[in-house]
Amino acid sequence: MCKMVPVNEPLIMDRDKQLILQCLETGWISSEGPFIKEFEEKFANYIGKKYGVAVSSGTAALEIAVKALGLPEGSEIIVPTFTIISCVQAIVKAGLNPVLVDCDYRTFNMVPEEIERKITKNTKAIMVVHIYGLPVDMTPILDIARKYNLLIIEDAAEVIGQTYKGKLCGSFGDISVFSFYPNKHITTGEGGMILTDDENLYEKCKGYRNLCFSFDPDRRFIHEEIGWNYRMTNLQAALGITQLERIQEHINKKRWMGKKYNELLSDLQDVCYLPIPKTDYAENIYWVYTIVLKDNYPKNAKQIMKELMDKGIGTRPFFYPMHLQPVFQRMGLFKGDTYPNSEKLYEKGFYIPSGLALTEEQISEVSNALHEVLR
Repeated sequence: MCKMVPVNEPLIMDRDKQLILQCLETGWISSEGPFIKEFEEKFANYIGKKYGVAVSSGTAALEIAVKALGLPEGSEIIVPTFTIISCVQAIVKAGLNPVLVDCDYRTFNMVPEEIERKITKNTKAIMVVHIYGLPVDMTPILDIARKYNLLIIEDAAEVIGQTYKGKLCGSFGDISVFSFYPNKHITTGEGGMILTDDENLYEKCKGYRNLCFSFDPDRRFIHEEIGWNYRMTNLQAALGITQLERIQEHINKKRWMGKKYNELLSDLQDVCYLPIPKTDYAENIYWVYTIVLKDNYPKNAKQIMKELMDKGIGTRPFFYPMHLQPVFQRMGLFKGDTYPNSEKLYEKGFYIPSGLALTEEQISEVSNALHEVLR
């Protein structure tokens, strides 16, 4: 078998290693180090928000963000069914009720018209999740939020550096979250960030990430609330700083990768859908390069992924819809719900190697393998 082409490989440069080595040499490796604050400030400034709170993962960012809003128990948050489980998990853990909407079949993002149909007197927020490379169409959702006085939780984990009508994703939410997992546009290994313009939310998020220790030194071990140890380390923040310095290079690399795949795979469009290069509000950032098999193609995504694996090509399936998740069904959630676009995307969709370290030679290898298995 040929050498494996991984579905993702992060791009780590000498500058990254230098700042991490500085942490090791000075002993500042915990969450007390100086790079934490620097990373928070630089990332918040980049996105265009006042305050940043660095945390241990994107999942941690979601849990803290939802908790910090202080919504009454039983409140409803509208969220896409086509997303990672972290989104719904954060809502359920906070004692709130997730209300699902389907996605658009070609952009993979939540459909604004469905959101308004799901609003009730208990709806308090919309969790917007930008999926795979194109942003959610924000204008109609922001209009809905104003009309019904709803909060916006913006999950921009997959689109760091992407813009909607020229404005960076993550700048629209009342509270916004990001992930720095190795497959993201910048990485800290594990890690996440919460951004907001609201000073009260900022203070709450800082407390929840650090076990709700008191900021008063005389009351440090006296706790008024339950929090988490969701702190980011100085080592992670150092890597985040150097990665952020190269964010535009990373975006350019992703779009170059998407263009190469588009050129090499254009003749396969009779059997599959390739990613939409752009909409009237954004150019695709190709966080991952997606393949969706057409209805008349006789095989499903799992079969094609296995054939590609046999050729040494790494792939990943699309999200399994939230309304079908066994854990939520056992909890009695989403009974009778059906969301045809999300269900079909899971059956027919997958993505191919898309990491920042991907080479032109590897793109050609992946493309050749796809031709072999799809023809």
